[in-house]
Parts: sequence; structure tokens; C-alpha cells
Amino acid sequence: MPMLGAVITPHPPVLLPEVGGGREREISATGKAMAEAAAEVARWNPDVLIVSSPHTILYGDYFHIAPGDGAAGSMAAFGAPQVRLEVQYDAPLREEIIRRAGQAGLQAGTLGQRDPSLDHGVLIPLYFLRKAGVNCPIVRMGLSGFSALEHYRLGRCVAEGVAALGRRAVFVASGDLSHKLRADGPYVFAPEGPRFDEAVTRTMASGNFLDFLTMDPSFCERAAECGLRSFQMMAGALDGLAVQPRLLSHEGTFGVGYGVALFPVTGRDDSRRYEAACAQILRERLAARRAGEDPFVRLARLSLETYIRQGHPLTKLPDNLPVGLTGQAAGAFVSLHKDGRLRGCIGTIAPTEKTVAEEIIQNAVSAGTRDPRFPPVRADELDDLTYSVDVLGRPEPVDSPAQLDPKQYGVIVSYGRKRGLLLPDLDGVDTVAEQIDIARRKGGIREDDPYTLQRFKVVRHL
Repeated sequence: MPMLGAVITPHPPVLLPEVGGGREREISATGKAMAEAAAEVARWNPDVLIVSSPHTILYGDYFHIAPGDGAAGSMAAFGAPQVRLEVQYDAPLREEIIRRAGQAGLQAGTLGQRDPSLDHGVLIPLYFLRKAGVNCPIVRMGLSGFSALEHYRLGRCVAEGVAALGRRAVFVASGDLSHKLRADGPYVFAPEGPRFDEAVTRTMASGNFLDFLTMDPSFCERAAECGLRSFQMMAGALDGLAVQPRLLSHEGTFGVGYGVALFPVTGRDDSRRYEAACAQILRERLAARRAGEDPFVRLARLSLETYIRQGHPLTKLPDNLPVGLTGQAAGAFVSLHKDGRLRGCIGTIAPTEKTVAEEIIQNAVSAGTRDPRFPPVRADELDDLTYSVDVLGRPEPVDSPAQLDPKQYGVIVSYGRKRGLLLPDLDGVDTVAEQIDIARRKGGIREDDPYTLQRFKVVRHL
């Protein structure tokens, strides 16, 4: 069988004695599981390792696969320059994967390399594998901003390339779990953190990879997870293969989830092809959300779809709009998401039109076609978009950050003519300091500028 199996590994630098200086004993179960997994991979005797890492170069619209004949890296950034590894790349397999990705309509290749050095997401699994005697070439792959299904499809291209060249391959999916398991961890605690780790480790134990593909992206964002897309790619590499799942360990000692799991391949199993089932679930979710849209969101959708499909703005308001749309003026933001990730957001702090309805019509078109962070929305994307509309209350000045709450209030940071705004209750923004910092940078305001603060409430429509 060309795909021999796969392993999920975390990558905490403290796990290495040369970095941890004794603290590695606090996550000894993870260390023992990593050694056990590496010993098992050594028994499989692979020709090549496919290593995916969240810390390899990541682009929103491209899968980066490391070019060249090989690379080296060290743990110098973590105080241990003596931990250094060199690897040889399997260039023919890399090119075969890229070729098959192109045939599948995926944007993948070797462009855009910034630093050829091995990142710690690759180094730490290889550290244990080398100790176990695994010293074969690798293909090093980064993640992307693409959907779960696209990561799965790239993993399938990996398996096809492996089979075409007759390699005996193991997929190494490097990734930590939630970073919000404890209040004293690297991020503040979030209830989604433990729930995320519970869900992911349950999937590691069961081997039902459909659950990796259908996790809610907003939930994952709030959990501050690291490795899910790596696991989704691994699932694609095992498409149609029977596996014997083994969850070896899970720890959250430092507030970050570390899970180790093995998936030896035991044969073929066509019931474990998850793309069609995943696509159906996602279609059903989109249909349910669309059926539940309120008039504010329906108007935003109608405005953008009219503009893109018919080539002109919406000129006539729908009948029977509520008075909240037609009887008042207010600033409003329209946000677009695709596959759970932001696709565009444009809004106005104060009203520029006579009614909220007209404000939404203008800002929906701008969110889809004029957000400088994204290319304009294409017609073939419209059915995959979800919308939200935030209607802003009147801003009020605050004397100190103590009067802010990132869940309840948005913030406006102003200095002279510069102004930056951030909406409330955004995924991944949990503290006042984070909220102010993001809004300040959006406005091009330096940290030492004597800026002022305002807060505002919103009514969010989904």
C-alpha cells in the first residue's frame, strides 16, 4: 500500500530537553507518545515523509510546497542552536503532487518562498523520528486560507502522487490544538478551547475524519486552534483507506492542547471517502442559514447579487421592509464570509444615506467589490457566501480602556484625521488591549500617538 499511514504530532519547543531544560517533564506523556509514534513509523520503513506544518509559509490563496533539493533548520530561536537538522526533499514526488493539484484546480506550487529554513513545526516531529531511525527524504507543505475541502483534496493529490511514483509514504500532520485551555496560557481562556480539544481528540480516537472537515470555522477561530487544516490535509491523503486509529496522548498543561495519534493503514475502504458527504453537509448548513436570514441580511445579499449578476446597483427597495430599515439613518457594516473566513467587510461609522436600507445597499456592494484586502467577489462565489450586517449606535467618548469591553462595545481610535474602527464580538479578539491595538493599526496610528477612544454598540443581524 503506497500510503503506509499517518501520524498527528504537536510541536511545542519545550518538549525538547535542549529547550525545556527540565520543563519537558511537565508534558512527559506527550514526549513518551511522540517517541512511541516515531518508533512505529520506523517499523513501517517509509521511503518518504509528507510533512504539513502551520509554521511553513502560509498564503491565503496558495498552497506553498518547499522548493529545492533540501533544507536545514535549528532551534536557535528557542535557545538551542545545537539542535539542528538537515533534510533532503523528494523533488520528483513534489513535482508530481503539484502537477496533480493543478489538474484538480488547486493553487499549489513552490512560488513565494521567503525563508528556506525548516520551521519548528517540521523540526520537532523530525527530531523524534530521527531518534527512532527514520532518515528518509521529505516533502514539506504549508497550509492556506482555502476551505477544509480544498485541504482534503490536496491531501488526496499527495496520495495519488505517492501511488504514481511507487513510494512508501507516511503523512506527518504537525499541529497543536487549542491555545485557550487555561487563563494562564499564552492566550486568555475561552470555553471553546476545551470543547475544541475534546472534539478533535474524539476524532483522533475514532478515525471519523468527516468530523475534521465539518467543524464550524467560527468555533475553531474562537478556540485559537493551530493544526486543524494540517489534519484535514492528512485526511485527504488517507482517502478511501482503512486505518486503525490510536490516540496516544493528550495534554494541556501549559494552556495549549497537544495531541499525538497514529493511523496505520490496514487496507482499502471506499466508505472512507469523505468529500461528497462533507460537501452535502456544508450545502445543507448554507441553505439553513440562508432560510433564516432576517430582512437586513436579505437586503445585503440581494444588493450584492444584483450588482454582480445584473451589472447594476439595486434601484428599487423590496416591499414590506421593516421600519428599522426605512425609518432611520445609521452607520452600518456589511461582512461577507466564505468557508467560514472573511471575504470582505466595508462599512460606515456615521450614516451617509437617508436610511439604513440605502446604507446597506451601498456597503454590501462595496464589501464584495471594493475591499482592498480581497479580489472582487465572482459570480460563481455568490451561492457560497454568508452575510452579516452590523448597524452602529452613536459613538460615545471614553476616558480610559477600563470603560471598554470587546464583546459588548466596538471601539474607534482617533488621532488627528486618522481613525481606526473595530466591531465588537469578533472571533479571536478577547481583550481590550487586542481590540485597541488592531483598531489603532487599521487607522495607521502609532502606539505612542496621543490617540482618543470612543465606544459604540451594534445590533448584529445574521
